[in-house]
Amino acid sequence: MSGRHALTPACFLGIVRAGCFYAPMDATMPQTRLNQIIGVIKADYMLVDREHLDIANELDFDGTVIVMEDILDTPVDEAVLSKAQKGLNELSPLYVIFTSGSTGVPKGVITSHHSLMCYIDAVSKVLSVDEADVFGSQSPLDYIAAVRDIYFPIKTGASTVIIPKNEFAMPTQLFDTLNKNKVTALCWSVAGVELPAKLGAFDTVKPEYLKKLCFSGSVMPCKYLKIWQQNLPDVLYVNQYGPTEATASCTYYIVKEQVDDDTVLPIGEPYENYTVTLLNEDGTATKPGEIGEICVSGPILALGYYGNPEKTSESFIQNPLNPNYRELIYKTGDLGSFDPDGILEFHGRKDRQIKHMGHRIELGEIEETAKQVEGVLDCCSLYYKEKEQLYLFYTGDATSKDIVIHFRKVLPGFMSPRKLINLETLPTLPNGKTDMQTLKSYFK
Repeated sequence: MSGRHALTPACFLGIVRAGCFYAPMDATMPQTRLNQIIGVIKADYMLVDREHLDIANELDFDGTVIVMEDILDTPVDEAVLSKAQKGLNELSPLYVIFTSGSTGVPKGVITSHHSLMCYIDAVSKVLSVDEADVFGSQSPLDYIAAVRDIYFPIKTGASTVIIPKNEFAMPTQLFDTLNKNKVTALCWSVAGVELPAKLGAFDTVKPEYLKKLCFSGSVMPCKYLKIWQQNLPDVLYVNQYGPTEATASCTYYIVKEQVDDDTVLPIGEPYENYTVTLLNEDGTATKPGEIGEICVSGPILALGYYGNPEKTSESFIQNPLNPNYRELIYKTGDLGSFDPDGILEFHGRKDRQIKHMGHRIELGEIEETAKQVEGVLDCCSLYYKEKEQLYLFYTGDATSKDIVIHFRKVLPGFMSPRKLINLETLPTLPNGKTDMQTLKSYFK
């Protein structure tokens, strides 16, 4: 457990060198969340930086706490290390990353050495990563996206600069930091890419050395991507999609076209070592062009959920299309379809499709429509099933009237939200995604 600094990934690698695996925790997370992770992982040792030692001592941890700074100069016993590593193989756990669980208890996704190597190899090829690249790390170091910034340098000889979190609220300073460190590549969340464009950072300064920008985590509002393209037309833009259970991103789409405000980007084709299958509810394959659940298979699948065999067997299942040998697939819960060229298009979450007034509605479509309104910065649509009401929570200075008029122009009446709630910010979970449970507290 530590903060956002270079010592944190250094300790990750030290743990792996010692023949163990790590479960990162961000010291800024709520104590309840930290205790939940501790309760799942049941580790014997916790490494913590001195800055957060007091927090560590308040947690429900019965093992040994080791202060990172106290062991920096400890002599290395090669004989002990060699013995510890003898039990390792490429399928041994490398790390456990925790994601939100539907029961309120976070799930620990276990990734092996082999899966991570397959992923890094594949993405390095698409981005043409080499020793001249400098990555600007945006992701929290306990989050799945951080593995790129940590392991690209080990694979390719590239470098990574850990950007202070507060600079993302000051985009001009953020771009100055990118230029000061001659950052050439960014693998950021969609929210991280949006913010500088929203706040007008390009009016003052541009990332002069940037050559590659990939983004993932949610649907990219192209009115902001357009601003990046207009200011940095020679940059390689890559849209990525994928769950933690498949070692981060499993598909990619290279954005070669100039996007417009209403462009919806596909999520592309599978990376090497990934196979994507679309299944119907009954486990049969979808027909060309039909929407089905996105299922992923290949050597990049996680080993499962730590200490949770029931959830593991529920999500990682035998491929129903293969009766001949063992082939696990991961059911993502996301919906997609293949276009005539075999390019995967995203249709939102399976559990975010609702039935309203006799019509099946994808809440993500409502959100994308709202984002087209001038003055809407961010939004989330939810359905209050008991009262059959569509809600739209949004940030920005757009008025309810602006939103209603736009919806009347582009969508049928049954898809127009009846409850519009303007918030200063949308509540978020530790992984940066919208906290929908908190938003539901507004239901009346």
